[in-house]
Amino acid sequence: MATVQDIRRRIRSVTNTRKITRAMELVAAAKLRKAQARIEAMRPYADRMTELMIGTARASTSLRGLPLLQRREEERAVAILPLTGDRGLAGAFNAQILREAFAQERRLRGEGVEPHWLVAGKKGASTLRFRRYEIGQSWMGFSDSPQYADAQAIAHKVSELYSEQEVDHVVVIYNHFESALTQRVVAQEVLPIPESLLEGGDDDHAQAMLGDFIYEPEPEQILERLLPVYVETELYRALLESAASEQGARMTAMRNASKNAGELIDSLTLQMNRARQAEITQEILEVVAGADALTA
Repeated sequence: MATVQDIRRRIRSVTNTRKITRAMELVAAAKLRKAQARIEAMRPYADRMTELMIGTARASTSLRGLPLLQRREEERAVAILPLTGDRGLAGAFNAQILREAFAQERRLRGEGVEPHWLVAGKKGASTLRFRRYEIGQSWMGFSDSPQYADAQAIAHKVSELYSEQEVDHVVVIYNHFESALTQRVVAQEVLPIPESLLEGGDDDHAQAMLGDFIYEPEPEQILERLLPVYVETELYRALLESAASEQGARMTAMRNASKNAGELIDSLTLQMNRARQAEITQEILEVVAGADALTA
């Protein structure tokens, strides 16, 4: 049976651990608020970008010849891009992304399609290297606070792979932020850009076509420049969603860890009190036994 001193030592250790988990929970909550604010600030830009693309596409005589819109008849290779975190202690955040990525890989191989791996985040890169997968390129160091330049670097690589016909599709897998308690895994096809997006709905069409515009240069040339920016915007939005999801998952995981630590402290305290009571009872019995021996 553990002594009172051993139990006290364990209680001090768990108490110090709870202080760390509480601090990490507060830090994650602060970062989550910032990530949510960045998502809200980015949405008007993304909406305006879509409206501009719709208006330019409506003015174009033909959308053929734009490489990012060309859909291949035969799929030979598909790029899989999981967006993971650089750190752990975030519950199942990284595991569920990689689980979905491997499920996509199995499905593609079953259809005779070769997967091409790209990855963002240290956790995803280390897992893929541990499984001895060949990684085309990896990006690290910005999962907590991604910048637009990070999205540009990723977008440039995937656009290059698609334009040079090294891959026929690009799928991004990330956690879509819904709340601090809920993150939903999403597998989004980034390339090719669907032409249905450029058609838009009735409201989008009405807003995009307001006014009489004269395009210089031609609308097709403008659209050719807008499409890579759209890919950058979509990847930036995915990175922001992933960052918010990571902080939400970490905050929830650290809150649960603090709660479990508190329950463990209560259990150890009860165990320590019982051990102290047993020691006191044993000492009393020894004193009584000694007194009886003297009077015998």
